[in-house]
Amino acid sequence: MKAAVIVFPGSNCDRDVQVALRQAAGREPVMVWHKEADFEEVDLIVLPGGFSYGDYLRCGAMAAKSPAMKEVVARAKKGVPVLGICNGFQVLTECGLLPGVLMRNANLKFVCRDVHLRVENPQTVFTSRYEGGQVIRIPVAHHDGNYFIEKEGLKALEDRGQIAFRYVTPAGAATPEANPNGSLADIAGVFNAEKTVLGLMPHPERLSDAALGGTDGKALFESLAGALS
Repeated sequence: MKAAVIVFPGSNCDRDVQVALRQAAGREPVMVWHKEADFEEVDLIVLPGGFSYGDYLRCGAMAAKSPAMKEVVARAKKGVPVLGICNGFQVLTECGLLPGVLMRNANLKFVCRDVHLRVENPQTVFTSRYEGGQVIRIPVAHHDGNYFIEKEGLKALEDRGQIAFRYVTPAGAATPEANPNGSLADIAGVFNAEKTVLGLMPHPERLSDAALGGTDGKALFESLAGALS
């Protein structure tokens, strides 16, 4: 699997994703600066976490208009898988590759802690190494992770299996206490209709090696490597 990581001014998880991809795929990903309007052909594109353009205007709004993102959108429409993590998720909603919006956390505070997620759809290139209903532990670190979509859109997500992960308790129950940001229906990540684009607020790259304190995020990158190699 050959992957590209798009690097924006303000990205701070690009190197973490680089390491996770290298370990899963056995080869170095291409690091693409946001001003590059074109880059070599790859099997996967990743938008990392951070604070692109300082989160001015609205999280991800400026990054969505960058030269590199025009190419990302064009390739995504041709079926190239795209993964957006945290700020990358925000960018994907801003550029229209994923439905819904990400608003300020319900408590209006930055949240940085481990959360538990339930895998809702394991039948994708991103999640095939997980089991349906499996509960995993992954860190979050965001101020604007409160996912919202209108009623009809939520129904479409549920009907089409586009909800990737939900915030839950360690036992797998969806409760207000388990939801760190107030996201509608406890949504932590969503796919596009074709399941070729995934955005999620938690950071799987931060728990993809035992040296980091856990490996629950590793299966996501291994799923991609297995499907795209």
